[in-house]
Amino acid sequence: MLKGIDNRLNAEALYALRAMGHGDTLVLVDTNFPAETVARQTTFGRVIRMENLTTAEAAEAVLSLLPLDTFVEDFALRMEVVGDPVTVPPPQAEVQAAIDAAEGPGRRMLSIERFAFYEEAKRAYAVIQTGERRFYGCVIFRKGVIPPEA
Repeated sequence: MLKGIDNRLNAEALYALRAMGHGDTLVLVDTNFPAETVARQTTFGRVIRMENLTTAEAAEAVLSLLPLDTFVEDFALRMEVVGDPVTVPPPQAEVQAAIDAAEGPGRRMLSIERFAFYEEAKRAYAVIQTGERRFYGCVIFRKGVIPPEA
């Protein structure tokens, strides 16, 4: 245990979050996502597991340390529901609430078609697979910057 760090973040997650640079992306996925296959193609090269958490719980923990990019519209992406791209499933609505709590309300996740999401995930820095069993618990965060102290 460390002071001031969410205890849901394991050592691998902390390492990846610290190593990421501005603009790098982090993928949070549910249990049905092909995480092993996709993660092999990322910079980190292997899956980070947070299997005891829902996607929203993992997002809360990650966002306690990770600033989201304020320079781009695609600071957060969600996988679209096949055949219904405007529906926001409960796991994604919960992640949006975590974003609002961490960053302030008003910035909405963009949606991305399922297969385009897979391709985007392959270009990520790392993939975290959660224990989320509900469908569409898949999002991508783009790391921002922490400004210098005044």
